[in-house]
Amino acid sequence: MQSSDVDAIDLAIIAELERDGRLTNVELAQRVGLTTGPCLRRVQRLEADGVIRGYRAVIDPVAVGRSFEVLLDLSLEAQDAETVERFEQTMAQAEEVIELRRLFGSPDYFVRVAVADLSAYETFLSGHVMTIPRIKNVTSHFTMKVVKTA
Repeated sequence: MQSSDVDAIDLAIIAELERDGRLTNVELAQRVGLTTGPCLRRVQRLEADGVIRGYRAVIDPVAVGRSFEVLLDLSLEAQDAETVERFEQTMAQAEEVIELRRLFGSPDYFVRVAVADLSAYETFLSGHVMTIPRIKNVTSHFTMKVVKTA
């Protein structure tokens, strides 16, 4: 689906589902000014077209022992396919990594890590990240305050 195929009602549906993905079809239809049938068809079309790619729960990180969040700037020694693929696969498989982005420019990667505490982060950094071949530089940033999230 192209962005030009998404109309104002679709955008309203998307906005409501972003706020609360557990809305019933009845509640959603009321909020966007549709009856339930057309509302459901639109949601199904948005799902089928890949505009809505899934629904997720927002979990309290304290409740699951992952309240210590660290942002990493990471650069590799080389950008050859083997180095990049090995790094990306290894990091993507780590349960501590909650976001991994390859960037244009420097640094090469932005990595968001969630662990229990500073000690757990040190263990992850030295026992996992720094064992990956061809890492050139890692800079850790510790979050002072979360101002806004998605």
